[in-house]
Amino acid sequence: MKNKRLIPIRKKLDKIDNNLLFLFKKRTLLVDQVLKTKKYKNEIVDKKRIKLILKNIRKKSLKLKIDTIVTKRIWTSIIRAYINYEFRNFNK
Repeated sequence: MKNKRLIPIRKKLDKIDNNLLFLFKKRTLLVDQVLKTKKYKNEIVDKKRIKLILKNIRKKSLKLKIDTIVTKRIWTSIIRAYINYEFRNFNK
């Protein structure tokens, strides 16, 4: 038997996922703009910026009482995914 109390919670999670998709679409459009400014592939990975982003996410996560391991993993995945996207779309 399914847990009926899960249904409304899962609906809320689905709504958040849909909002995230919309935000990723907006983020992708911005990454496209950034990509147009880059002349060389070695400009794609900015280790200093990545370090700063992860540091800021950690600070904000602590302030908001969100598990920092979860947010670090999520942002590391987002960064890796967009680095991959930039390499695949460089000079297209």
